[in-house]
Amino acid sequence: MSKRAIRNQEFDLFIPRLGEAPLKDQRELMERPFFSLSKRKRLKPIEYQSPDGDVWVHVSANPRFGIATIWDADILIWATSRLNQLKQAGTNDLPRTIRTTSYDLLKAIRRDTGGKGYKELAAALERLQSTVIETSIRAPKRNKRAQFGWLDEWTLETDPETGVARGLSLTLSNWLYEGLMKERALLTLHPDYFTLAGGLERAIYRIARKHAGDQPEGWACRLSVLHEKTGSESPLKQFAYLMKKIVVADDLPDYAMTLTTTRDGAPAVHFVRRNAAEKAAVKADLARLSSQAERFAREDARTLDVDEMLARRRRDPGDL
Repeated sequence: MSKRAIRNQEFDLFIPRLGEAPLKDQRELMERPFFSLSKRKRLKPIEYQSPDGDVWVHVSANPRFGIATIWDADILIWATSRLNQLKQAGTNDLPRTIRTTSYDLLKAIRRDTGGKGYKELAAALERLQSTVIETSIRAPKRNKRAQFGWLDEWTLETDPETGVARGLSLTLSNWLYEGLMKERALLTLHPDYFTLAGGLERAIYRIARKHAGDQPEGWACRLSVLHEKTGSESPLKQFAYLMKKIVVADDLPDYAMTLTTTRDGAPAVHFVRRNAAEKAAVKADLARLSSQAERFAREDARTLDVDEMLARRRRDPGDL
């Protein structure tokens, strides 16, 4: 049984579905390197610039905590999903501060709820608040540069006698909050995203979800471009080796991958949603059946007109 199949069984049996709300992530965060892909402390800044130079990202660490990781970003996905749930329910004034319990948050993002889980949660919150992001995305026109941390503040309440974490509040940065309020700013993630163990797999899934979407023909991307988009610290040659392992494992939710080459012979990866071809075929069949039904209806109408004309002639031959 594949890891993907095992995850599906475990999800159905044990894990709550975030109140049945779909997981949501911001499009702007999914295709560019905002997070470290390693669980070890990363102090080296993340640098990214689009080929046209229009979009750039610079992420720097607090030496004490390191750059926020792609696993820490699960907390932001959870917060985005919660706020989107409120928005869909008709709430007008969505709060930037969200209150919950540590236990509920850890369960929602499919983490250990023991003592280790609470310690890791606190460390993740510290990284999210202390990481400094600078980017041209949604930057003020005057200086073309936005600077922020993921969280403005957070508090963890603990039981004074046992020291066990209880209440939790998170205040999202204004940049993050404004992003999720935009129209068509969010994309739905597969519930199994939280179970992906590798940082690179997580980054690749987010990129595929953003670019490949539901396109029947899928989407192909050069390995060199994927390397830049993920912010991987590995040299390109090692990155290519890691990507080959991911393609062979075929363990991403939603998307199947194949190695390919571009027209100029550059190595690339092709992504296609696993059911995209089936959906396209069904859509084509429905369109064909609809077209046939319309043609049959026109033919039936013409036949009826001819039958009525012949019937009138038989009734009154003098009209011929």
